[in-house]
Amino acid sequence: MTPAALGRLLLMVMGLAAGGFLLRLLGAAPGTEWVDLYIRDQGLLGETLFLAAGAVALAVGVPRQALAFLGGYAFGAVIGIGLALVAQILGCAIAFFWAGAVGRGWAERRLAGRFGARMRPIVDLLREHPFSAALALRLFPVGNNLALNLLAGMSGIPAVPFLAASALGYIPQTVVFALLGKGVRVDGAWQLVLSGVLLATSIGLGLWLMQRHRAGRTIQE
Repeated sequence: MTPAALGRLLLMVMGLAAGGFLLRLLGAAPGTEWVDLYIRDQGLLGETLFLAAGAVALAVGVPRQALAFLGGYAFGAVIGIGLALVAQILGCAIAFFWAGAVGRGWAERRLAGRFGARMRPIVDLLREHPFSAALALRLFPVGNNLALNLLAGMSGIPAVPFLAASALGYIPQTVVFALLGKGVRVDGAWQLVLSGVLLATSIGLGLWLMQRHRAGRTIQE
């Protein structure tokens, strides 16, 4: 990792921690009013509603980090992480299989044109290494979760390695943002600090995996 990339990484982690402390001081965060009304302290009904609404929301493009944050806010770290992960995987699967069912022919035509020149490297990487490439992409905190789900589905890569890698790659940031959500609701300074450390680890692992793939393709060429 270059010094510039390391500096951006540290700046991102510091900004995340500062944002969490600010939200805790303000005593509010986006979406928490709805969670307070329909999800928190509602038992099995609240958990079921969170799973169903979360899966649909993820399938149509709501950021997965937001769902993890609300899970931690509503249920605490352990249960919130578990429910958020299940909802994320369900949302990923919905978008993946929908795209594969209705968009594969369109994708093949588009990949042959000018649009495909930008997307082809990602598609080729996913087709060559569906598990490790998807895992590397999931570990980054930037990028569009829905776009990757749709692109993978339209590209015709195997579902099992993609979904398994997505589930594994979702874990670090889900833990990070669930801890942030819990830290906003209670006096959880240590959760905020731990979330920053986990985010840095996730980004570093994603960068390492991506660099390995790039190095391997360079050697093959």
